[in-house]
Amino acid sequence: MTARVLVADDQSVVREGLVLLLGLLPGIEVVGSAGDGEAALRLVAAERPDVVLMDLRMPRMDGVEATRRIRAEFPDTQVVVLTTYADDESVFAALRAGARGFLTKSADADEIARAVEAVMNGDAQLDPGVQRRLISTVTALQAPSDPPAPAAPGRSAPPESPDAGSRPSLSGEPRRGAAPAGLTPRELEVLRLIARGLSNAEIAAVLYVSEATVKTHINNLFAKAGLRDRAQAVAYAYRNGLADPS
Repeated sequence: MTARVLVADDQSVVREGLVLLLGLLPGIEVVGSAGDGEAALRLVAAERPDVVLMDLRMPRMDGVEATRRIRAEFPDTQVVVLTTYADDESVFAALRAGARGFLTKSADADEIARAVEAVMNGDAQLDPGVQRRLISTVTALQAPSDPPAPAAPGRSAPPESPDAGSRPSLSGEPRRGAAPAGLTPRELEVLRLIARGLSNAEIAAVLYVSEATVKTHINNLFAKAGLRDRAQAVAYAYRNGLADPS
């Protein structure tokens, strides 16, 4: 399936270079380019691309507002941010606006192609540095667990269950006990591996299953937990203590 891609960047050299680069990649057709957010919105209305590669800092309408408008008015068009700026404010603003991917302009052709394919398949694709900061932010926002109540005078605290506090191993072995959202042990394994930043192909290799099987598990766990994309899955894993912060 050919991905129809629109490029939006205010720097003509960068914009033209991206158009040439994408034109050399198999499975991608460039349907237009825009120098600002307003032009991008008009071209999306006219061409209905599958994916927009969106810069953030542009005149007349910036990339965040353009992304918000595109996702609201043309929900079948996905947005991958491709920008020089990877500060937290830019990252979170773009993700809140509906971007499904976030790459810096140091990304190579293969990374851009993977991002386009990922968002077309309903996944998210984040620059590794961006994903690490997202994980750090979510971890920092986690409220510390309440300390156990002291035992009554003259009574000893009951022994802790051997299952309590058991942590998953790096191989992804599921913890015992009730799984949040009714996730199966295999879905928990997949969720933990997503939280470690693994792609579908890497998860398939770890679990010795096909990528199609991994996608099925991801679709199931996303539906059960009410998740939209990988960024939300990472946050969900950390909120529920299902990922190793190290």
